[in-house]
Amino acid sequence: MSHDDASARNAMDEVLGTDEVAEVLRDTFYARAKPIRREPPKPKPKPKKAKAKQPDHYKVICISMYLEDLGRLDEKVAQLKDEGHRKMSRSALIRFALDQVDLSKLPPSY
Repeated sequence: MSHDDASARNAMDEVLGTDEVAEVLRDTFYARAKPIRREPPKPKPKPKKAKAKQPDHYKVICISMYLEDLGRLDEKVAQLKDEGHRKMSRSALIRFALDQVDLSKLPPSY
């Protein structure tokens, strides 16, 4: 080793040999790697299906009915199905009743 190499080594030892430099090197370069927290990949959003055009000839509604009235309606639907009306449903029976109702016979306090 030449004299210049030795003096360069001594100069490096003087700079790097201090506790402060060793601490920085230890904490920065030689520290244990911290585990990387990776979030699970976000699922790709499913492409939205185009909304089917809603029929214009009917509308889905929600009405409230007393349980007793609903039971009577279901009994009548079941009776009609037993008598051969295979496609009878609650809404079909209500539509039939609407066609048959005579509003002049409806009592005022109903």
